[in-house]
Amino acid sequence: MIDYTKLQKSLKHLELQYENYCNSQYRNELTELDKDGIAESTIQRFETCYDTLWKTLKRYLVEVLGIPEVPNSPKPILRLAFDNQLFAAPIEQWLKYADTRVSTAHDYDQEKAEECLTIMQDFIDDAVGLYQTLTGTTWE
Repeated sequence: MIDYTKLQKSLKHLELQYENYCNSQYRNELTELDKDGIAESTIQRFETCYDTLWKTLKRYLVEVLGIPEVPNSPKPILRLAFDNQLFAAPIEQWLKYADTRVSTAHDYDQEKAEECLTIMQDFIDDAVGLYQTLTGTTWE
């Protein structure tokens, strides 16, 4: 049986930190350094959530769907999940999340940070949808 607690926790933390990031622009008491820290924390939570998500997805493909040979890297796992109709969004959207994750791991320049933050709500929505598909429960 798969324990989804880590995925649920990382997704909830991302959701809350992204909300904090969105609201930070309206908080006059925050310095630019504070706002940058909130943005960086949001990106780090994305990285953690994304990594937890694809590893959980791998276990689901093996343990629930019974797929014997599952690769040990995100993009092939995402393609297998798409082929098994686990995603509502197109595979290109999930591959974009994978590319974003790779780019944030290597470089935290402003452009890449902004790119990551612009896809954040879509990622959260798609990850919540996947969580509900995998667990058969409603997101709270």
